[in-house]
Amino acid sequence: MKKSGLSSLSKKQKTIISCGLILSAAVCILSFCLWARSFKNPQNVKPLTEEQSLSLNAVLDQTYPLNRGNDLKPLPYPIVQAQLDVQSGSAILIDTSNGCVLFEKNADEVIPPASITKLFVMYIVFKEVQEGNLSLDELVQPPESSWAINMPPSSSLMFLGQGHKVTVRELLKGLAVASGNDAAIAVANKVSGSTKAFVERMNYEAKALGLTNTYFVEPSGYSEKNLTTARELAKFCRIYINTFPQSLSDFHSLTEIRYPLKENLPSWQQSKGDTMAVYQKNTNPLLGVLEGCDGLKTGFIFESGYNLALTCQRQGVRYLSVTMKGPGKGSKQGNYYRCQDGTTMMEWAFSSFADYDPKKHISQSYTVPTPGSKTKFINLVPAWNSTVTVPHLRAQTALEDAQNVVAEVQIPRYIYGGTECGKIWGQIQYKLGDTVLETVPLVADRQSLKSGLWGRFWGALATFTLRA
Repeated sequence: MKKSGLSSLSKKQKTIISCGLILSAAVCILSFCLWARSFKNPQNVKPLTEEQSLSLNAVLDQTYPLNRGNDLKPLPYPIVQAQLDVQSGSAILIDTSNGCVLFEKNADEVIPPASITKLFVMYIVFKEVQEGNLSLDELVQPPESSWAINMPPSSSLMFLGQGHKVTVRELLKGLAVASGNDAAIAVANKVSGSTKAFVERMNYEAKALGLTNTYFVEPSGYSEKNLTTARELAKFCRIYINTFPQSLSDFHSLTEIRYPLKENLPSWQQSKGDTMAVYQKNTNPLLGVLEGCDGLKTGFIFESGYNLALTCQRQGVRYLSVTMKGPGKGSKQGNYYRCQDGTTMMEWAFSSFADYDPKKHISQSYTVPTPGSKTKFINLVPAWNSTVTVPHLRAQTALEDAQNVVAEVQIPRYIYGGTECGKIWGQIQYKLGDTVLETVPLVADRQSLKSGLWGRFWGALATFTLRA
């Protein structure tokens, strides 16, 4: 009777088969170990597609609106409210890089903005230029309604007149430097065809920016029925200068204007040359006086008092203040108090705070293995990456304190079984000594789908190597 199966094999054949099985097992084990160990060597993750980027930003914008949006916010650590000697009835001071409020006084009181209204006019013009609907060098023939002689009593003027030829750029200078009511009317008609239509546009833009207490009835700021608050003005000004930073160097920091020049005059006045030009200094009295001041806009009507939107930048740090209902009997005294208030707040801000920019100091992406999912690695990214406002606590200056900030990054060794886009898996904690300045979540930059049963099994085994 013949033997069957292994019993029929010779000893040599059995040895060969056994060695083959052992070798195959060893190859499998080695392959698995190499595959599992590959999770310990992070690879470059494919950049997000446009669709993935949009999905991530949508999730983060919805989850962290205060940190990613345009709203102003309190500092992320407790401070004692400064007792500043600010004479204005309403005031606010912010860090423009992140929207943190450093100081405020009656900041939600509704007050006419006066000529600060003109910043909204300039914002709309810059948007029109950005969208290709308008050119700064485009010529405008001021309509009769914008001539200086037709402006209300006591108006600030650029001195537009009949037959003048003026560029959009010159009108913006007239708004920023001379605070010309005539320039505001000319721009309104150029952009929207009528003052009424332009005011509707102003209110549309204010609503789109979430300025619920801001409302306009005309574009120059002359009317007391234009309304806003110091907080909303600060929010708008931050958006304005962050969106159009060139507005500061090209317009708001200009110290003077001369208009009309010969080139602006109609043919019947050309023989007068530049003799009709009116020289006017910038209405902002702190330009060239307060270190780093390069804007922004003054405003005054009797119902508002002396208003000032002020911004200064020193060593890369920019602050912005808004003061409204400033006291004063006459422009000389009014300017004195708004200069005093602006200087007080700015000097206090620069001596008490500085900015730490995470993007300049630490990585903004951390690769983590994802065993048990269809994606081998994903990146963890900060939920927001704005600067951190650092208080002056230890060093000789606030800037030195900012240089001593330490970022502690906490991330998992691995993420098993996939993840949703935007899910929190770690954090970055910014500290100055023992003081925690801010904690920012680290989130998955994309979705990673869970593997099938077999993939999850091998992924679970791989986690043992990642724990070592």
